[in-house]
Amino acid sequence: MFLALRELRFARGRFGLMGAVIALIAILMVMLSGLSAGLVNDGVSGLKKLPVTAFAFDQGTKTDNAFSRSVVDSEQITAWKDRPDVELAEPVGAGMINVTTTDGTQADLSLFGIEPGSALEPELSVGHGLGAPHEVVLSETARSEGIEIGTVLTVDRMDTELTVVGFTDGQATFGHVDIMYLPLDTWRLLISGQAQPGAPTAEQLDALDSDTASVVALQAADDEIDLAAGDAAATTTAMPLEESFNASPGYQAETLTLSMIQWFLYAICALVIGAFFTVWTIQRTQELAVLRAIGASGGYLLRDSLAQAALLLVIFTGVGVGAGILLGNAMPEGMPFSLEPAPIAVATAVTIACGLAGATISVLRVLRIEPVTALGGNR
Repeated sequence: MFLALRELRFARGRFGLMGAVIALIAILMVMLSGLSAGLVNDGVSGLKKLPVTAFAFDQGTKTDNAFSRSVVDSEQITAWKDRPDVELAEPVGAGMINVTTTDGTQADLSLFGIEPGSALEPELSVGHGLGAPHEVVLSETARSEGIEIGTVLTVDRMDTELTVVGFTDGQATFGHVDIMYLPLDTWRLLISGQAQPGAPTAEQLDALDSDTASVVALQAADDEIDLAAGDAAATTTAMPLEESFNASPGYQAETLTLSMIQWFLYAICALVIGAFFTVWTIQRTQELAVLRAIGASGGYLLRDSLAQAALLLVIFTGVGVGAGILLGNAMPEGMPFSLEPAPIAVATAVTIACGLAGATISVLRVLRIEPVTALGGNR
């Protein structure tokens, strides 16, 4: 580090310019990590909060937006309930509706029809759980639309009236839309088109001839479920919870796009650092040759150069990450942005590793510098 520290002090302008580029890349990485985590939460936060191991869709359902496409019946649900490795097999109804509040505000909501009192009921921050056919629970984020406890939501084209009785503890969204939890029979009434104007009644639900749902939520009895055996018995297509995220609208396309941008930034970081140290090594070839002539080994010069690159990367990546976190905290409310420690730590480590890899390739040329170069022997 003897030479590295003195060069950093001597060439402050050049290393400062290089450090500014590294810091800007680190800021971009933090912003992309926050945007990626925010979009994931906005797309599947409702699914992530469910205490399930896997979801079973009707066999042959197209995986894109499968929650809305799939329809399972009572026989398929019973087949899963009879499995010895399944602790919980609950039907879930999914869909989308448009509602209007009492003050005329329009809102899009994602439907999650569940059995009242089941393990799938969300934790609440305020209000109470599902009970009567007209009672619903909304995502906490829906309060920003002016919706409160007691607000009556009127379903478009049906004029069915639903009353908000609670809000979830934290964000619960699906496909970037706030979730409305409602009794499964009420969901069947809405989806079948048999809902009448006004609040749903027990008589309407009793007269309903439907036992279908969208998917079956599965919870393992032990560590895991034999999904293949269950699919064969129930004629379904089951997938683990994290894999089922790809069945939500737009999730796979969004995550793949952001991942591609992140990996391009990693590659750019390695190329920029490599190019800088290539030029820097060429410029000081004469000085390095003098050091070789007075006894410094090639390994010593290589370690010194790598330590210099590592110091530059760690300091300015840290500066960039700090600036990125400050900018992230200033993001406007409503923007899908979430600063989570794990993605930021991974992005920081990969940025430093890629930069160090680029620097390593460029400073390997110090091993080829001969002491005779100091006397002009290479001319």
